[in-house]
Amino acid sequence: MSLHTSFPLASEIALAHSQSVLTLIKEQILASDGWIPFEQFMNLALYAPGMGYYSSGATKLGSAGDFVTAPEISSLFGRTLALQLSQIFQCLKHPYILEFGAGSGRLALDILIELEKAAELPEKYFIMEVSAELRQRQQTLLASKAPHLIHRVEWLERLPDQFNGIILANEVLDAMPVHLVAWHDNAIFERGVIWQNNQLAWQDRPLQNIDLHLITGQITSQINLDNDSRFGYVSEFNLAAIGFMRSLAKLLHQGVILLIDYGFGRDEYYHPQRNQGTLMCHYRHYAHDNPFYLPGLQDITSHVDFSALTHAAIDSNLTLLGYTTQAFFLINSGITKILAQIPVEDNMRYLPQSNQLQKLINPAEMGELFKAIAFGKEFSEPLIGFSAGDMSRLL
Repeated sequence: MSLHTSFPLASEIALAHSQSVLTLIKEQILASDGWIPFEQFMNLALYAPGMGYYSSGATKLGSAGDFVTAPEISSLFGRTLALQLSQIFQCLKHPYILEFGAGSGRLALDILIELEKAAELPEKYFIMEVSAELRQRQQTLLASKAPHLIHRVEWLERLPDQFNGIILANEVLDAMPVHLVAWHDNAIFERGVIWQNNQLAWQDRPLQNIDLHLITGQITSQINLDNDSRFGYVSEFNLAAIGFMRSLAKLLHQGVILLIDYGFGRDEYYHPQRNQGTLMCHYRHYAHDNPFYLPGLQDITSHVDFSALTHAAIDSNLTLLGYTTQAFFLINSGITKILAQIPVEDNMRYLPQSNQLQKLINPAEMGELFKAIAFGKEFSEPLIGFSAGDMSRLL
């Protein structure tokens, strides 16, 4: 039985929407000599204006959506981040926050409420959100749960020329369109998408992208393909994330960039045994590896190469402030202290929060796969989130 047959059925309206996205992709393929790089396909499926997964009105987060992020699991996540942000604020003259991809708005809400308790509210909490549907959800949530704080939140249409403060992105990098590169038959190819037999299909073409050529030269020796030309290897390269990091470095005048996402350092990311890459799709809480399934209705992600991010950051005059697992970052920042504020004997409150904490820090859940990494400019104060368990040596 196909995995897809066990998925929840999509409504007729949803199927019609997906068919429109598929038609758009087909037209792009036919207009491009019958082949587009996977990066272009992923960009259309996720971000085509008014049609892509993140730019349409489909529910993405929560039980009715396709996946759940850490802020949705527990307010402990945002409250703990607030403790780290509070420490950074003490070293900055202008405490602003800029969050990319704020999801449902839950993280912003939890951070603002916790900072309010500490009398350390930022002058402004800026949100950069590409999804109109998610922006509306964010505005509704903040207006209903913290109406007295909504005046501090501002949604941006474009980035400022310069920024002082904290730049925050939780599970943003993994959804940036990636290039797929394949090694086989003693050559390197870019994997793309064609329209064949009235459906989407894969096709490899000799690698032409100059930027990818520069990067894959380093990886080829690492994955050691020379000994067997029959051996195939596929992986992702996120040039968009590298560009994003360079843009943040240019934007930031003084402050800290804090990124939380799932991924690895380069040696682990491009391990010889990880020969099918890390591409993953999420549909109604089912994880699978077929990006062609119902385009426009499912999320498509890849793990983050934190080494590539770090090299781009350092080349852009940023300083690496720390790199560790989400578990270490949250524990270092004080998540257990927040939980300890609830009496253990108060079972109705303590047990649910304790279970939520385990999902955030347990190695079998989000604790080890998810990483936190921070970069600074004109900022050298050691961050509490990286006081133990730092893994910068692995980058």
